[in-house]
Amino acid sequence: MKSIKNKLSLLLVFTMVSFLVSAQSNISGTVQDSEGMPLPGVNIILDGTTNGAVSDIDGNYSITNVENGTYTLTASYLGFTTFKKSVTIDGADVVVDVTMAEDAESLDQVIVTGVTNPRSRIESSVSVTTMRPKTIQQSAPRTTAEIFRTIPGIRSESSGGEGNSNIAVRGVPVSSGGSKYVQLQEDGLPVLLFGDIAFATADIFTRFDNNIGRIEAIRGGSASTLSSNSPGAIINLISKTGKVEGGSLATSFGLDYNSFRTDFDYGSPIGEGLYFHMGGFYRVGEGIRDAGYTANNGGQFKLNLTKEFENGYVRLYGKYLNDRAIAYLPNPIQVTGTNDDPNFENIPNFDANNQTLHTPYLQQSVGLGEDGQLRSSDISDGMNPISTSIGMELSFDLGNDYKVTNNGRFSSNSGGFNSPFPASVQTASDFLASDFATDRGYDALAFANGDGAVNGSSIITPVVLFDTKLNNFNNFMNDIRLTKKFDNFNITAGFFKAMQNVSMSWLWNSYLLEGVGDEARLIDALDANGDPLSVNGLVGYGAAFFGNCCQRNYDTRYNTSAPYLAVGIEASEKLNIDASIRFDKGRVDGTFSGPVTSVFDINNDGEISQPEETVQSIDLANPTTVNYDYDYVSYSIGVNYKLQDNQAVFARYSRGGSAKADRILFTGLDFTDSDAINALDFINQAEFGYKRGFENGSLYATLFFANTTEEGGFEATTNSVIENDYKSFGLEIEGTYRVNDFGFRGGLTFTDAEITSGDNDGNTPRRQPDFIYNFIPTYNFGNEKQNSVGLSFIGQSKAFAQDNNELVLPGFVIINSFINVGITENLKANLSANNIFDTLGITESEEGSIVEGQTNFLRVRPVPGRSISLGLSYNF
Repeated sequence: MKSIKNKLSLLLVFTMVSFLVSAQSNISGTVQDSEGMPLPGVNIILDGTTNGAVSDIDGNYSITNVENGTYTLTASYLGFTTFKKSVTIDGADVVVDVTMAEDAESLDQVIVTGVTNPRSRIESSVSVTTMRPKTIQQSAPRTTAEIFRTIPGIRSESSGGEGNSNIAVRGVPVSSGGSKYVQLQEDGLPVLLFGDIAFATADIFTRFDNNIGRIEAIRGGSASTLSSNSPGAIINLISKTGKVEGGSLATSFGLDYNSFRTDFDYGSPIGEGLYFHMGGFYRVGEGIRDAGYTANNGGQFKLNLTKEFENGYVRLYGKYLNDRAIAYLPNPIQVTGTNDDPNFENIPNFDANNQTLHTPYLQQSVGLGEDGQLRSSDISDGMNPISTSIGMELSFDLGNDYKVTNNGRFSSNSGGFNSPFPASVQTASDFLASDFATDRGYDALAFANGDGAVNGSSIITPVVLFDTKLNNFNNFMNDIRLTKKFDNFNITAGFFKAMQNVSMSWLWNSYLLEGVGDEARLIDALDANGDPLSVNGLVGYGAAFFGNCCQRNYDTRYNTSAPYLAVGIEASEKLNIDASIRFDKGRVDGTFSGPVTSVFDINNDGEISQPEETVQSIDLANPTTVNYDYDYVSYSIGVNYKLQDNQAVFARYSRGGSAKADRILFTGLDFTDSDAINALDFINQAEFGYKRGFENGSLYATLFFANTTEEGGFEATTNSVIENDYKSFGLEIEGTYRVNDFGFRGGLTFTDAEITSGDNDGNTPRRQPDFIYNFIPTYNFGNEKQNSVGLSFIGQSKAFAQDNNELVLPGFVIINSFINVGITENLKANLSANNIFDTLGITESEEGSIVEGQTNFLRVRPVPGRSISLGLSYNF
């Protein structure tokens, strides 16, 4: 009997143990990065327990003997954002696959821009900033150029709209507009070979959308030798590839302005080692300023397809961009006070922040085209880039530690630039008393639509319509590299080839326009008998207010060859040394033609009006031959020393050049004499940097010095050649910090810049503030931290309007905000507000001084005023 009881007891114990064991389960899965690559060494734990695992070489992990219950699974890995997911165990095994997102602020973030061999930030001797879409969204940007405002060292004057922005770096000047020393790239190749082509700046042909996986910005350093015409910086927009399946659909619209935009993207594997990504956007609306008509209308589509092999990959990619975006040129404003302490205010009936000189009364312009025939243009086309690109990227390990990479792209680029530029701002009485009016017999002014006479105290704006055809900006770019690795040494030989066409026609007209911001009316000039001397506001077929300077046509080609060599030495576990040298050789050929005057009955009414007596067209019969070449050598050497695993210092010295394109085709030089052409400008730079990662943040600080030797370039808005040398030194600071659900990101750049030649020797370069800064606090909240809210403070200290250092442009800070609400796991709503307090922030002024003790009328470009948008996005 006792034996039976013992057996029953053992059976009961065995049953209970079996039950307890059966109540324990396993959690397993695979850990990979956002590109689908397995991540070994990732720590995965169940919060509040001692249960955990580490992923193996293939990214697999398994946590065994997990009791029933609900847990938070946490995966952490240096260089990646911590992954958290709620997991419920109820007697069965659970599979949880983990996708880790790279932390753009981590010192282990791998850099691919401006380097021959990708390295982590902690090992790189360059100043670099990486921004992913989530980070970009925090500053609530409305244009691509506004994204660049939060990059330390970069001064992005994003007051021109979707393009035509002035972008400068580290006190190096905006000498003639655009981004002369800063190169914009898409997937590692330049958008255009030159960043400061008049009316065809690189940002006009660049759009940020959901195709972009991240932006990398290299300042100074190896930018001089790893690309052409980019000694100041490289800003590279890097596309998603679709290696991990996923996509998004987003719609946004303006709450206090007329705009509607839809974005989409999707990527996925479609076979063994084969995957794709595609996406784009379409937008329509009036824009962030009141134009009185549909001023933005267009979109973009991008596609790439990647095939992986055992020893490398091949990627095909393409883009089609056809966009019409309004181009904001200077607005009228009034200024009182002194040059040192000016008071900028809106003129009556014109809000400089929120209105524009664009008007439905000026929608079409007629005249003689580049071929001397009648033509008309639609002003609502604005900036109209049309670009079709196709490219191929490949990378293969060849064995014996050899690796070859090649990236090539052909782009068919054309379009136009159309926007009114105010030649002056003045009262009607002052205009009638000017030499321009008296020489033409103007006695009175009247509204062209029949609304009667213009009062003498009314403010008017004589405008030159920048009507420019971008005929052919096709380019071909190819960069091939061969790398050989040794034990602690690698060497890369590369060759960059580019062919850039620059073919454009300036077909400008001049008009009289009412100085108001809401549907400004055109104004006709009358003689003493009350008869019109202008035609529906048009006073001249040509740039009459600029002395009929500017009808012209370029048809030039820029053929660039650039071999380069780079070496990297891992001198020790802590010390890395790299050096590079580049030889750029350019060959330029083509023609450009200036203006010619003729009598022409433009409107075919059988009579010759006063404007038709001096019709400007292009003198194609007498072109100027362009046939010259140039060459220059760039070099860079850097040293990086790791003090600890999360701390390093670096130093670098570099010299780089930047060639000019159309900016020198004005000066009357012999463009067949290569020795006489001022085609090149140079920058010598030194940098000393410190970088450190913390448990919850990072800090980067770089001291820099830049010495610029500039041979000058033509500036269309002032009709003059800008020629100065410059020097600058300063400090860039960039940092992040996270504590619980709060995050902070910010940057500060101090720059002491000085002109070192010419009449303005010793002055500060125009529009260069001492301080540029941004500070972005954010907070995540909700049960799953699915909601977030944040502010961004983007500002600068005062600057001088022009190189004469008389008129001060006041400092300003723009405050933006956003809130994201997770409606479901994949559906989010976003409310963004830019320039919440409608702050007047002036980035440039055409005038360099005012007359103290009176009201002065100036032409300035302010950042856009307050705008609020609502968006809805779905991720899948």
